[in-house]
Amino acid sequence: MIQIFESNFIILRPFALAWKLFGYTTLFLPIFFFFLGFKLLYKRSVPNLPPSPTPTFPIIGHLHLLKPPLYRTFHSLSLKYGPIISLKFGNRLVVVVSSPSLVEECFTKNDIVLANRPQFLIGKYLGYNHTGIGSSPYGDHLRNLRRLCAMEIFSTSRLNMFLSIRKDEIRRLLIKLSENSLQNFAKVELKSKLSELSFNIIMRMVSGKRYFGIDEDEENHEAKLFRDLIKEVLKRAGASNPGDFLPFLRWIDHQNYEKNLAKITAKVDAFLEGLIDEHRGHNKDANTMIDHLLSFQESQPEYYTNEIIKGIILALLNAGTDTSAVTMEWALSHLLNNPELLEKARAELETQVGTDRLTEEHDLANLPYLHNIILETFRLCPAGPMLVPHESSQDCNIGGYNIPQGTMLLVNAWAIHRDPNIWDDPESFNPERFEGVEIAPSKLLPFGMGRRSCPGAGLAQRVIGVALGSLIQSFVWKRIGDNRIDLSEGKGLTMPKAEPLEAMCKARTIISKIVQEDASSA
Repeated sequence: MIQIFESNFIILRPFALAWKLFGYTTLFLPIFFFFLGFKLLYKRSVPNLPPSPTPTFPIIGHLHLLKPPLYRTFHSLSLKYGPIISLKFGNRLVVVVSSPSLVEECFTKNDIVLANRPQFLIGKYLGYNHTGIGSSPYGDHLRNLRRLCAMEIFSTSRLNMFLSIRKDEIRRLLIKLSENSLQNFAKVELKSKLSELSFNIIMRMVSGKRYFGIDEDEENHEAKLFRDLIKEVLKRAGASNPGDFLPFLRWIDHQNYEKNLAKITAKVDAFLEGLIDEHRGHNKDANTMIDHLLSFQESQPEYYTNEIIKGIILALLNAGTDTSAVTMEWALSHLLNNPELLEKARAELETQVGTDRLTEEHDLANLPYLHNIILETFRLCPAGPMLVPHESSQDCNIGGYNIPQGTMLLVNAWAIHRDPNIWDDPESFNPERFEGVEIAPSKLLPFGMGRRSCPGAGLAQRVIGVALGSLIQSFVWKRIGDNRIDLSEGKGLTMPKAEPLEAMCKARTIISKIVQEDASSA
């Protein structure tokens, strides 16, 4: 899934509508054909590139082939041309790999060479001029950011300090779902509630504030402003920017993309600056990420600037929210279509945790079947089906082919996760396939691999494990009717469901206890 903190939303979005460009760009050929054609004509050819589809058109290259979802398009091309292919996205050379052996080669032998990120326009703005952990080029700055993540933001001790936040938000979710289901089954929509859970956990860790799913009497201008900004950021991040691949479209600011991006960036920057200023006078022992980062700023003000802090906050929001929510929604969808698996998970929870308390993080090590359900969801429904793009910092070799400096590398994790040469019956949801088996990292890639792998994997596993376990433990679940849950994939680079999950739930006895405890403590 889950490229948490690696800003997979930001970097892959420009591909989403690229297949529409063929008709549009022909309008500009009379003006730009000579200049760009001259450049293409005399550009140094690279021998022994990976196989490439034909035809390749001038100017646009293979952009006419890119139909969403991209992971399925690339999979179809790999079946025809092999597990490594080369494509031209406008002026960019792109290599797509779709086999574990090639992934292993990329992120072991060539790990440092392929540790760069492509520089897209959105990284200039929302990535604070490519200084954020998602879009920063490989070097001392990135190593410092990753060291900060490993030792401070996502260390075991730091995550344990935020344990009460995660427990409280999951408890709030359960109480919300139980409002109409204490006596009888009630229909619930889960997509929005899981998304609110993820956002509130991250924002309470960052700033100590809840902005989603709050009651009317708690509503305030700041919460509404934040929700509006997040909606706008996701909208801009989700828009295709053809100018990243066809520079002449950036020169004319196609559809005012850069102008609008600059406007929303200014609004987000002002909001985050306000949060930082609010925390600057806090007690040094205050337990939020902003407070901890400001303590570093005091000792190293020249490095831990406000821009660095704001970039870290945005990376957490972009990559640490939707991905977790999508994974939980897919897991519940598959379990509802396989009630015998749901019952097996519930039985394990009842045996290992009991019925007098909710699942906690220390229980996860004793819940192997729940863990296998999550692994199988990662496999079938990766929230980062194409991972995050890499870029070669120098010439290298992959699979016996020459890969020039500046080539963008894409890994089709979705195709690897469904490869029948690796997995038995790969289209089936079967958590038992992981029992007593250790899977090589290059075969299951929910968090990427190598030097740019997701540093927030530990947080993701805690949130998903406890939230999913608590939902199974606390409610009886069933489908709304006789029809199976629709598992069609929707638009978006986190591979969301086409239709938000709705289901019937009825609270178990444990929820009544929680509601009573909540009422007595109010």
